[in-house]
Amino acid sequence: MTSMWRRFLALLMVFGLLTAACGSDSDSSSSSSSESASSSSAEEEEPAEEFKIGLVTDTGKVDDKAFNQSAWEGALSGAAQIDGATTDYIETEESKDYANNIQLFLDDGAHVIITVGFGLGEATIEAAKANPDVLFIGVDQFQGEAIPNLAGLVFEEAKSGFLAGALAGMLTKSNIVGAVLGTDLVPPVVFFKEGWENGAKYTNPDVQTISTYHPGGLDVAFGDPEWGATTARQALDQGADIIFGAGGATGNGALIEVATEEGALCVGVDWDQWGTVPEAHPCLVTSAMKDIVKGVSDLLVAAKAGTLVGGNFLGDVDIAPYHDFEGMVTDDMRATIEEVRAGLADGSINPMPE
Repeated sequence: MTSMWRRFLALLMVFGLLTAACGSDSDSSSSSSSESASSSSAEEEEPAEEFKIGLVTDTGKVDDKAFNQSAWEGALSGAAQIDGATTDYIETEESKDYANNIQLFLDDGAHVIITVGFGLGEATIEAAKANPDVLFIGVDQFQGEAIPNLAGLVFEEAKSGFLAGALAGMLTKSNIVGAVLGTDLVPPVVFFKEGWENGAKYTNPDVQTISTYHPGGLDVAFGDPEWGATTARQALDQGADIIFGAGGATGNGALIEVATEEGALCVGVDWDQWGTVPEAHPCLVTSAMKDIVKGVSDLLVAAKAGTLVGGNFLGDVDIAPYHDFEGMVTDDMRATIEEVRAGLADGSINPMPE
């Protein structure tokens, strides 16, 4: 018996050692697997490197429901497609602050700086030359000389103005159309105005035009809705029954005033203002658009991908849908607009003839 018990106890001890050894191997394997999974998870969850995007507005506000706002929407759209992107903006109060506002983003380590408007062109060029490692996008800033890290987003405003004017020439009953405009110191505003007038005359040789630029400089021309409303009222009193508002908040003031005149029509600018100026719904038949949102967004994505090059980038232009005025625009008018659109595209129609 004693011998048997001794043998039995010896077998238990051997079995216990084997079990401990197996358990140790299993624990080691489990621990190694857990550490590996933890390491893999940490790699997968590691946040993307921050990509800073800054936007400097012109003297119009970022929520101007037109030019500056469409650029900001483009910045947000582009950032949404870039991992780690952050966006911020600075509103310019006075034109003398352009360079300082750009510098604030440079000091903050921005990777891309968007400057909005013709007025910022010179300050943007100087900043781009002094900071070759930072990328710049200048909205409405034609580049006479290509700078490797500066892309000028430009548009053929005369074409969208011409389309809107062509529609107005067919819709007017008084044969008088008006335009309330920002300053003529900004070429794109001039192009809109010239295209508008020439388009109206193209479809209606008898039309008369009343076009008025804001008398102030860059600091006030795009932020004066009261002047816009007063000037629109003057045009209405002179018989205009369709008025183009092209000048940021100044133009918006014109649209809102026209909306109070029964039977009068108005045309927005820069993007489809049906979605941004609801007060103008009673008169807003269309808008002369340039696709700033898409242009800014596409250039930001290119900047992150490393494919952005200096020079000029031509954005898309057109007119907006007719919304509540679909029934007013006849099939013949639509056919004419399509012919005009085709002529502008192939060059057979010049929106700014000499």
